[in-house]
Amino acid sequence: MNLKDEKSVYLDEVEFKDANYMEAEPVNVSEFQELARLALPKMFYDYYAGGAEDQHTLEENVKAFQRIFIRPRVLIDVSRIDTSTTIMGYNTSAPIMIAPTARHKLAHPEGEVATARASATANVILVLSFNSTCTVEEVASSCNAVRFFQLYVFKRREISAFMVQRAERNGFKAIILTVDTPRRGRKEADIKNKMVVPQLKNFEGLISTEVGAEKGSNVQAFASGVLDASLCWKDIGWLKSITSLPVLIKGVLTREDALRALEVGVAGIIVSNHGARQLDYSPATINVLEEVVVAVQGKIPVLFDGGVRRGTDIFKALALGAQAVMIGRPVIYGLAAKGEHGVSRVINMLKDELELTMALSGCCTVKDISRSHVSTEIDRLHYCRL
Repeated sequence: MNLKDEKSVYLDEVEFKDANYMEAEPVNVSEFQELARLALPKMFYDYYAGGAEDQHTLEENVKAFQRIFIRPRVLIDVSRIDTSTTIMGYNTSAPIMIAPTARHKLAHPEGEVATARASATANVILVLSFNSTCTVEEVASSCNAVRFFQLYVFKRREISAFMVQRAERNGFKAIILTVDTPRRGRKEADIKNKMVVPQLKNFEGLISTEVGAEKGSNVQAFASGVLDASLCWKDIGWLKSITSLPVLIKGVLTREDALRALEVGVAGIIVSNHGARQLDYSPATINVLEEVVVAVQGKIPVLFDGGVRRGTDIFKALALGAQAVMIGRPVIYGLAAKGEHGVSRVINMLKDELELTMALSGCCTVKDISRSHVSTEIDRLHYCRL
């Protein structure tokens, strides 16, 4: 057999293994990432999977969970476990929400409609991205899921105001203002790939999202042209004045900003570093969650976003004071691999893992999960000094 024939056999074997992998049913959420990598063009996979610059924070978002240990209680009747909870007054099957992630049609032809149907089936809250590839109306008419709407503020604020009004008119229950994006973070994979995305239907007739990308990503170019870098705390009042919906802010990482959020009267805070896509070397979100929780003292809900890949991660975030967690990339990976079914599988895997973690930790309900159920690095350092 010559070198050319050997190479052909090798490629056939790789292709066969990839096909078998795609057909296999994942046993945990992380396995969906590899399925998504196989299913998507490299440009789109990198767009979803990548983080800012050196991707230090991207890695830390996941690794930081591994440095938190669970302190289980034993000899407790755990024959019945209830993962249900209430988020912003809405009953859900678990303290899980679908995070606002952009452009789902790059992952699957049905896009956000498939994601919304899966969230309705699982009875968890969907947060629809401002940069959705399905329109607000299409998502609203697709299912009866409880829906929140994520907002960016554009330089042309009338466009953002119009989108808020459309969301409210179509039955969305809250506005989540992303506050960590005065400019778009530098995602080098997108620049190398010259990432190009199609016009967003939500903005048809309002603004063109078709931008030339001679020097790199047109996503980067579009964001640079439209995002309002002057957005500041006083503008929360403007947003509250144009909607009757509760306004939460997403992107808080410090005690100082949590206190300012209380002062301006937001309805809730999402501790988030934008999936590590904005400022590299910002802290892993699980490392600063408790700082924010302590600052707000229970006056408003604190939700969590970033790095959740296991039910144990959800348990740890709840123990540190989060009311619920948002799931971003795993949902996209499930959608890319297996459509609506894949999203449902991701949600149900995490719910099942959370239920098992609760049982093994001696917690029958979400309310039973307390700070005493986890040990952080700071806790262990404190004990060493005693």
